[in-house]
Amino acid sequence: MKKLILGVLAAVSLSFSANAQMRTPAADQVATVGIRGGANFFNWGGSDASNNGYTNRTGFHAGLYGNMFVTDRFSIEPGAYYSVKGTQNDGFANSRAVLDYIDVPILLRFYATDGLNFFAGPQGSILLRSRFEGDLFGNTFVWDTNNVNSLDAGLVFGLGYNLPMGLNLQGSYDLGLTPVFQDSNAEIYNRGFKVSLGYSF
Repeated sequence: MKKLILGVLAAVSLSFSANAQMRTPAADQVATVGIRGGANFFNWGGSDASNNGYTNRTGFHAGLYGNMFVTDRFSIEPGAYYSVKGTQNDGFANSRAVLDYIDVPILLRFYATDGLNFFAGPQGSILLRSRFEGDLFGNTFVWDTNNVNSLDAGLVFGLGYNLPMGLNLQGSYDLGLTPVFQDSNAEIYNRGFKVSLGYSF
């Protein structure tokens, strides 16, 4: 098993080294626009959220992006996405927070090969709606809240891969830096992973 793993790692390393020499020059790259969507897996992070019993809540995101190369290996990619975040507690009332945002990331991508890329950048998020839900005795109760910050700032980190025919895959992590609740000293932030499929026109 160890020999098999080492062999696979060696093959990947050789492929990576070969492809790294085959980058398309920036002058031959074409600026693109595209659509992207996928699944969110979010929770609340921070020192005041560590023992609250909440777990990852599954949501989704969908939106548009543009990509423009500035060198052979670097591109800038702004985007705008509708994104459903929040958290949940699978206790007696099965409660959950559902937070709807417009995420606006500005990413810097580094292309190790024409396919493999790494990215990072700032992200601003505009709150569209915040609500809390709970299931009790077969009924779902919903109540809106006004104490969630209307703006959220954070950072995005991730890994992407360009597939044939304009398709691309990526996984990313959102590191929220603005407290979820306004007028509160609680250190609770939006934190979570996204898995996305995109298509460039």
